[in-house]
Amino acid sequence: MRRRLELPSLGLGTAPLAGLYDAVDEETARAVLARAWELGIRYFDTSPYYGSGLAERRLGAALRDRPRDEFVVSTKVGRLLRPGRSDFEGAPALEAYFDFSRDGVLRSLDESLERLGLDRVDVVLVHDPDNHHEQARDEAFPALLQLRDEGVVRAVGAGMNQSEALSRFAREVDVDCFLLAGRYTVLDRGGAEELLPLCEENRIAVIAGGVFNSGVLAGGTTYDYAPAPPHVLERVEQLRATCARWDVPLEAAAVQFPLRHPAVASVLVGCRMPAQVDEDVRLSAVGVPDGLWAELA
Repeated sequence: MRRRLELPSLGLGTAPLAGLYDAVDEETARAVLARAWELGIRYFDTSPYYGSGLAERRLGAALRDRPRDEFVVSTKVGRLLRPGRSDFEGAPALEAYFDFSRDGVLRSLDESLERLGLDRVDVVLVHDPDNHHEQARDEAFPALLQLRDEGVVRAVGAGMNQSEALSRFAREVDVDCFLLAGRYTVLDRGGAEELLPLCEENRIAVIAGGVFNSGVLAGGTTYDYAPAPPHVLERVEQLRATCARWDVPLEAAAVQFPLRHPAVASVLVGCRMPAQVDEDVRLSAVGVPDGLWAELA
């Protein structure tokens, strides 16, 4: 029987440190990563896409003098960089383009290791192959599975903002894990319908990202990287009122909710300031009564 990938229950996603929505300066990014380490966070997720390589460079600099066996890094493949306009604020003038070919995947991983300054990463995820399912299945995954079999990487999987394609990969590919962003939260339970039961059955570890649904569950007005529609804002207020009756912040429920499912191994939070790291770590430890969980269910 497959042994499920074990990960720290709380990890730090690095997209906000690389200019997601707003630029973050070098000193602040360093401070965020240092504070995360100080508070015991040992799992870090990144990607070439985040800040057109900036997230990997900043993460690598922060980890360079840390004992390599004391932390876990996941990065992604499926996008390469070339001169152009970045999707991130304050990022290098490089645009990301899709390439799920075997050569593209191997090149991507080599470039990630160079930016990170590490000799290995632990987890490699095929990044957003929404419109490239067949090429990802037939080229990207076989390349990564070979690296896993050779001991070059510890685990392989995919990271997406939807659960349907991940369910297909769960049936078609011998993956170890999935990063599911925004589809298993207190607001959106879509991943629970098919994907999470499949992962539990097949011992595929799920990493829950986007637990605040792009900010709307943390006092913001953004949902799925766009302004939240009125019906979403109304639902969030209902959830906040429910949590308030139990004297629990909605944000604490949002951070802790995914880990209640046996398929979920880790939750990722994204921070752009050290104070946000403090707050997310605090939220992860807030006591939540069983009655609130029952009502939210």
